[in-house]
Amino acid sequence: MKYKRILLKLSGESLMGEKQYGIDNERVKQYAEDIKAVHDEGLEIAIVIGGGNIFRGLSAEKSGMDRAQADYMGMLATVINSMALQDALEKVGLKTRLLSAIKMEQICEPFVRRRAVRHLEKGRVVIFGAGTGNPYFTTDSAAALRAIEINADVVLKGTRVDGIYTADPEKDPTATKYQTLSFKEVYDKDLNVMDMTAFTLCEENDLPIIVFDMNKAGNFMKIAKGKEIGTLVKG
Repeated sequence: MKYKRILLKLSGESLMGEKQYGIDNERVKQYAEDIKAVHDEGLEIAIVIGGGNIFRGLSAEKSGMDRAQADYMGMLATVINSMALQDALEKVGLKTRLLSAIKMEQICEPFVRRRAVRHLEKGRVVIFGAGTGNPYFTTDSAAALRAIEINADVVLKGTRVDGIYTADPEKDPTATKYQTLSFKEVYDKDLNVMDMTAFTLCEENDLPIIVFDMNKAGNFMKIAKGKEIGTLVKG
């Protein structure tokens, strides 16, 4: 295996599957099976999930809601998604821990860095909920921050698209895919990989990012084995 410890970032929208909103249980089940296959190979896996399938703070702000209030609502949405994935992971036989940046003792542990690392060392899949616990920060930023805190080897961003393209491939059929990019090239080409805060955190800490299609069963395992799936961004 190429990596020892992975931070997997999933978008909330990816959990919708073919639905218009909410959680598609079949999609979550597929993710759980893919994660179990990689975990069974001895890798340590931490996960951050967005909340856009339930509530998106930025969209609510545009309709007149206070941004901080909207962001806290979005953080709670990520916990709902995290609980759904936790349930699916445990159904396939994995031991998990859900750590939240906002205290919710009845359903998850508070985030403590040393505790998170210890869970990983004991073979548990760790899910980080509630973003960074602060408004104005996205779950991309939470993923980058947690990856650095736990000394992950790589951030894997699972999306509906199989990498980074010159344009949106769902809108522009002439768009071409990049195999590898440097952090500087992403800046210069103004490519949408992660929000700037998250991206800068990864660059400053020399943490590579791989953008790939998580919806295709087996892709997660291929990346864990070092195959060139998706687009690699590195220094």
